[in-house]
Amino acid sequence: MSSPATDSDSDKVARADLETIYRAAVAAVDPARLVGRAMDGGCHGADHVPDLIAGASRVWMLAVGKAAAPMAREIERRIGDKVADAIAVIPKAATTEQALILKKVRVLASSHPVPDESSEAAAHAACEMLHGAAADDLVIVALSGGASAMFTWPAEGIALADKMAVNQALLKAGASIRELNVVRKHLSAVKGGRLIRHCGGARVLGLILSDVPGNDLATIGSGLTACDWSSFGDAVAVMKLRNVWGRAPEAVRAYLERAMAGETDATVKCNDPILERVTNVIIGDGEVALEGAERAAAALGYHPDRYNEMRGEANDVGVAIAKSLCEVTRERVCAMASGEPVVTVRGGGRGGRAQQCALAAAIELSEIGGVRRITALFAGTDGIDGPTDAAGAFASPGTVADGDRAGVSAATALIRNDSYNFFKAAGGLFVTGPTGTNVSDILVAVVNY
Repeated sequence: MSSPATDSDSDKVARADLETIYRAAVAAVDPARLVGRAMDGGCHGADHVPDLIAGASRVWMLAVGKAAAPMAREIERRIGDKVADAIAVIPKAATTEQALILKKVRVLASSHPVPDESSEAAAHAACEMLHGAAADDLVIVALSGGASAMFTWPAEGIALADKMAVNQALLKAGASIRELNVVRKHLSAVKGGRLIRHCGGARVLGLILSDVPGNDLATIGSGLTACDWSSFGDAVAVMKLRNVWGRAPEAVRAYLERAMAGETDATVKCNDPILERVTNVIIGDGEVALEGAERAAAALGYHPDRYNEMRGEANDVGVAIAKSLCEVTRERVCAMASGEPVVTVRGGGRGGRAQQCALAAAIELSEIGGVRRITALFAGTDGIDGPTDAAGAFASPGTVADGDRAGVSAATALIRNDSYNFFKAAGGLFVTGPTGTNVSDILVAVVNY
């Protein structure tokens, strides 16, 4: 078996195969197809969806997130004659073509991953619209990843800049998406189920494309249409655990202290009667994406092998996956996993969690991979990994040497959280542009090819 090299024919084929498998995973979570299936009652938990739509006098629609445009487009295509009003909150990076296809839907561009004034304006506009709904109407909330940042209305007395400061501090401290959303919900006027209170007594149908492992409704989009299991005290505990509490703006600390004393309205709890008029349906998730990846891998002659969920620090995840790949003995295996690792930012570099995972894996593979044929792709299903233009990156036993030849150090880049610039120099970036969907990050790797 010859030593792997990035410019070899076999590695070029491996990368091409991985791109094919990745694109099949993304196609499996096509938002329009999944929305259509749910509206037909064809997915788990959607049995009563056709009756909800048929029985409504009017339908009000709010789509928020990275997949908002295709989700809104499919809803409009199917029931446009019933739509009283509709808003789609799409990422600023989304193509104008996505917005222009929508006819009856007002399109608002919003910010991600960091909220800004457009995020607040979108929430205000949507709630103003929903106040027109009546008891015999139906509100459809089409929710996808990115909604937490793109739909922001700070709680009374908290400035958007203060909420943004807390969010950024938690991100840099490596807070998990679950921890981030516990805090976001309790600094918000719409999250943690509070959006339901703006719906004028109408029935509410949540069609949810999950980017959260485990599909916790309270965490996806910070639970716009779901009950909240956490408390104001939990939000404070997260901020203290991540050493953010002492650095948080005074207005935030004062608000949370008043809230813990019972001086403000709580998020919607799981025994609230308001939830009797809410139906939430998970229409797709990382598992659906991996099912698509499995089919594509098998069609290319690989033996699919699912790994455990990617969870924890990106550096640790990358190392663990590299070790597992090196233990594979069977020929033509395609390993795959989904999840959302976290990155504790300690350096001033540029990158995302998928690229950080790939770099950690590449370093481990360079040390233990030897002459094994292993190529791995870590990528976000949304095509955007962190604040970069890359979806992710490829890693193999020869990646570190590729960087050395290009004059960049993998070890230094890992410490500086500068994975993007490393892979840009080493030739390992994977760039797709926004995919129009978003579940979790995925790993696909081919071994012994």
